[in-house]
Amino acid sequence: MQKTVKTVAMYLEELKAGKHHFENAFESIARMIFDNPSSIKPILVNGRSTYDFLRFRTGKKHIIGLYDVINNFVAFIKDAAENGESKEMAFVLVGEPGNGKTFFVDYLSAMYRDFISIPENNKHTFKFKIPADIVGYGNIREIESQSYEDPVILAMNLYEDTEACKEELQKYGFADSAIERFYKNYRPLGADTEFILNDIRDYFDGDVQKILNCIEVTRIPISATLGTITGKYPAKDKLTSSGVDLVGEESIQRLLHITNTNNPYRFDLRRGALARVGGGGIHFADEIFKNKTDLMKIYLGVIQNRMIEIDAFKWPIDTFIIATSNNADVQNYRMNGEEKPILDRCRFCYVSHNTNYKLQEQLTHYALGDGTKTTFMGEPLHTDPNLVYVISTLVTLTRLPRFEDKLTPIEMMKLAAGEVAGEKSSKALAEIVEELEHESDTTKRFGQKGLGQRDLARINNILRGFPETNEGQCMFALDVFKAGEDVILDYVQENTERAKYFDDMKIAKGLYRKRIRTEMFNAFMDEPTAIKKDVLMYVNMIVGMGRSDLGQEKIITYRDPQTGKTQPIKIDERFVNAVENELEMKTSEQKESFRSQIRKIYAQKLQTDKNYDFMDNVDLVKAVTDTRLNSDIASAGGLVGALANRTNEDNERLYNRIVTTMMNKLGYCKTCAEKTIEFFCTQDHQS
Repeated sequence: MQKTVKTVAMYLEELKAGKHHFENAFESIARMIFDNPSSIKPILVNGRSTYDFLRFRTGKKHIIGLYDVINNFVAFIKDAAENGESKEMAFVLVGEPGNGKTFFVDYLSAMYRDFISIPENNKHTFKFKIPADIVGYGNIREIESQSYEDPVILAMNLYEDTEACKEELQKYGFADSAIERFYKNYRPLGADTEFILNDIRDYFDGDVQKILNCIEVTRIPISATLGTITGKYPAKDKLTSSGVDLVGEESIQRLLHITNTNNPYRFDLRRGALARVGGGGIHFADEIFKNKTDLMKIYLGVIQNRMIEIDAFKWPIDTFIIATSNNADVQNYRMNGEEKPILDRCRFCYVSHNTNYKLQEQLTHYALGDGTKTTFMGEPLHTDPNLVYVISTLVTLTRLPRFEDKLTPIEMMKLAAGEVAGEKSSKALAEIVEELEHESDTTKRFGQKGLGQRDLARINNILRGFPETNEGQCMFALDVFKAGEDVILDYVQENTERAKYFDDMKIAKGLYRKRIRTEMFNAFMDEPTAIKKDVLMYVNMIVGMGRSDLGQEKIITYRDPQTGKTQPIKIDERFVNAVENELEMKTSEQKESFRSQIRKIYAQKLQTDKNYDFMDNVDLVKAVTDTRLNSDIASAGGLVGALANRTNEDNERLYNRIVTTMMNKLGYCKTCAEKTIEFFCTQDHQS
């Protein structure tokens, strides 16, 4: 552990040696974000270029998605750190409940605490040792800066004359350029600190050395529970909320000791949330626009001037203010014209729900938790291997707008996840996002509406409460739709939204059925990646058919990009045509157009991802699956019939073999394996 710095002189010497940093809150956060340039990379999101800051992707439970939010936040911090207009503003996250606003702020706060806990990044403050002969303080003989002012701030206010302060700093070896940098973050001392310093200055007749002997430098404690460095103020109702919670109040206990009623130290600023983060910290105002008017006026002064004011006494603070709010509260606040000044001091960032179903799978894992799950009777509770996929596609589809004339819901979902969607390009999605960004009603913008993470948690909770879940000791994926229906009926109020979500549920169920057909073929072949190999075989045949050196025997050699091995393959035109017939391509022109598209995707994807396997092309995967089912088992209906009708010995053996493969190789338990086969054998939702 770092040795505690005792005197101002020792602190300044170590600062000169580079063991500490003197910077404001914005500069500290910016340094935290930009300390490793390699952690910043360009990416494509919803068809548009942006940046991903990997600093926010570390840890066991890190931020998923929120690319626009992070980019807007980083731009805000960078501007403030470079002394831009953002320095006098608050950053406000606005959006529907359950889209990750509070999680983002909590993660940022934890990340900042970890950063500040590194010895060279520690924040420091000072305290006065009041000489016994100075009257007016009673038994109070140690007084720490209530707003955690930096020792350099003290050094810049040590003399009443600015030039004298600069000369004092020069004595410690600081160059003029360094001193000028210090003064860019200059602020006067707080009212009580200035008052106490003047008392000590008068007592020692301005002898700076004796004054400094009465001052100790200490490290600011880093604590989420104490609210130092990072603190939170949640909006309360009008009866329990008070400005005291933000700025503090007069302390009766201190008045018993302090005889001079003009001494500002009679006010206990640490009683409020703002002073505790005044030394380069982060203040989180949760649901800021739910606060009553007098608190909002306090926030206005703090945001604009970075100043705590009580009874005309002032305490400058160094704080980054970040807040959250829902759309309705912001709209209600906008309707009150008298409150416009604080709106002008807020940088609003509208937070949408996650619309990437692949990233949503990670968020779904967060919601499910990583602890051991048990039934009501305490038995282990299994999770269907399709559960995360089903929940993720369902909630993601509800968050996507309907633009059937441009993109189908499935095409939009695939493009939002960076996948291939037939001939549709990411440009079509980018155009939709751009069009919706011009909506004055923010709730109509891309990804703003839909089932949120809390709704997902409700689906999970309802699913775990089903009798069949506990009796079968398994969270079966198909039951998600039943739980989702309960959530939509109980928690979605608007009829148009409810109707859309039910349509989205039908689409998600169709996707689940396609996935199950693939799973059943893999189980039938006793190979977890059987269908993937067949899809890649079709792609390689298509690529081979386009080669100019193809001989009469139609045998080609190709280098497998995944294994790096060269191997021969014979082009089977019957298999290729059968797959394309399943895709309802009847003419040679249609087939050749599709093949050209596959070759183009193959060439593009290999440049960025050598492990790309075309499994995100749901229609192609279904076509290959159906082709293989038809060729290997006479027809898909043949496998369905064999599994559904187990009256003869052969069908029973087939059923048991498939169940065994599902349990041993595909991650199913006996309950979800049998229920999945039962669903496969039903004929509903064959979309």
